[in-house]
Amino acid sequence: MTNRIGPYELNQIYTGDTKVLAEEIPDESVDLIFTDPVYQNIGDYRWLAETAARVLKPSGNLLVYVTQEHLPHQIGAMTPFLLWGWLFGIQLFGRRAAMWQKKVQACGQLIAWLARSPQFAHPTWAADFLGVQARQSKGHSWRKGLEETAHYLSAFSDSNDVIVDFFTGGGTVPAICKMTHRNYVAFEINPATADLARERVARTQLPLFVLVPEQIEMEIAI
Repeated sequence: MTNRIGPYELNQIYTGDTKVLAEEIPDESVDLIFTDPVYQNIGDYRWLAETAARVLKPSGNLLVYVTQEHLPHQIGAMTPFLLWGWLFGIQLFGRRAAMWQKKVQACGQLIAWLARSPQFAHPTWAADFLGVQARQSKGHSWRKGLEETAHYLSAFSDSNDVIVDFFTGGGTVPAICKMTHRNYVAFEINPATADLARERVARTQLPLFVLVPEQIEMEIAI
């Protein structure tokens, strides 16, 4: 397997405008995109899905963080380019955010799954709801949790697959890729944030054993 996609060396975080950098990613070269745009930037979701439709392999998938407040617009921006798969929920125990205007306590996050293929193929089972402990953010204020990232990354990719994170922020996806023997290319527009992400990945230790996704018990209706 080559150690590059286009001009980009695998397992590196690049600084710059992701919309410009992504132009150099070859067509149908990526197994999974797992990323976290700024929620209110609906145009970024439209660009993300259109780009994903080009760079993902025919069996490839997109996992993207979304939010209740903007969900109809986010989904509407992406579904012209990709097929709707599922919505995954993450409950953050010990953390709540007050949505004062609507009197709602937000206790979790959402990840949308969109796919290129109507077969909706991915390696193993994924839970559509996870409960995890709220994490303490250090360095980057929008850092995502290791637990849900590891779960969905393991469910939607295999070892040595190529993962792209267009809005890497604090570098959670690259860190989990390193731990689970996936290849990644990540982009971050803010140089200081990109440096923090690189430092985080450099500090990430490889596990002493191969991580195996948690088995999910299921009832099969006949």
